Amino acid sequence: MSADQEDMGHFDTNGELVGISLLRPARTGNAFEETLASLLHAIRLGVFPPGSRLPSERDLAERLGVSRSTLRDALSALQESGHLVIRRGRYGGAVVTGNPPKAASEQPTSNAELLDAVRFRSVVEPGAAELTARADLSARERQSLQTAHEKLLQAGADEYRLLDSRFHLIIAELSGSPSLAAAVAESRAQTNKLLERIPFLPANLNHSNEQHRVILAAILGGDAARAKAAMAEHLAGTEALLRGFLQ
Repeated sequence: MSADQEDMGHFDTNGELVGISLLRPARTGNAFEETLASLLHAIRLGVFPPGSRLPSERDLAERLGVSRSTLRDALSALQESGHLVIRRGRYGGAVVTGNPPKAASEQPTSNAELLDAVRFRSVVEPGAAELTARADLSARERQSLQTAHEKLLQAGADEYRLLDSRFHLIIAELSGSPSLAAAVAESRAQTNKLLERIPFLPANLNHSNEQHRVILAAILGGDAARAKAAMAEHLAGTEALLRGFLQ
């Protein structure tokens, strides 16, 4: 087998890539999260076994339908989480570690638990964003939302998830429906328990901040449809990460 073939990943006895079809183009605006989840899935299924090199950046980016920059962010995140080692030089590349880490929780996440959390959230939070965008917000209410967003942008890793929850909860509180706000609070509690089991990824933080900006602009601009769609896309990114790390 040539060095070029080895760079392409794991081959079977016929020289064909095993399971490479698992790496499919990102389907939503969450390119980083979907790329990360796809690579994690392939690693966990043994498509890329311990010690093997992933395909070249060019081939991976083409297969996943993402930019080289997005792919590098995902590879860097997987290196930070302990799943890959990035080696430089002519014979370098992204190498799967011999003993990839498991989720932080001692108890595995069941499909039912994860599905319940993401389905519940996918219903209540986009609805809350839509209602808040339709609401006649006072100057004080608008400022409270902007302040929460500004604090989130300045947050460090140790406080980001807490302030992230606060931003989402304020959106729900401003919807005008106490029942919906309570449902969003319950949803966030479920989601945060799952998020605590996966690594904190700076690249995901940057993407989330940009999505928060879009959500905020849609709400303050009174664009209910955009607010609902932007929130749904934001939640889809989190779902992709959770599925990638926990399933």
